[in-house]
Amino acid sequence: MLYCIIAEDVPDSLNQRLAARPAHLQRLQALQAAGCLLIAGPMPAIDSDDPGTNGYTGSLIVAEFPSLDAAQVWANADPYLQAGVYKHIIVKPFKLVLPK
Repeated sequence: MLYCIIAEDVPDSLNQRLAARPAHLQRLQALQAAGCLLIAGPMPAIDSDDPGTNGYTGSLIVAEFPSLDAAQVWANADPYLQAGVYKHIIVKPFKLVLPK
């Protein structure tokens, strides 16, 4: 089943985010290689594809996991959480309707 992982950054997280980004991306690439990643990306703090020093307010990941518990365990091991980038993470089941 698909799960939506919604993470909210702490204020002024850009430096921690940049430092932990390689490890964060490595985990996402592993999900993608396994055919489990639907979408992933950050939420810019301003209305721009490149927010510069304004940074980001969080992230969204939609991926397939065997269970809600497995998705939560995966989310809790995210390098951004361990590096203090994320204030909190919400994991919810997600049903894809469109596009198909």
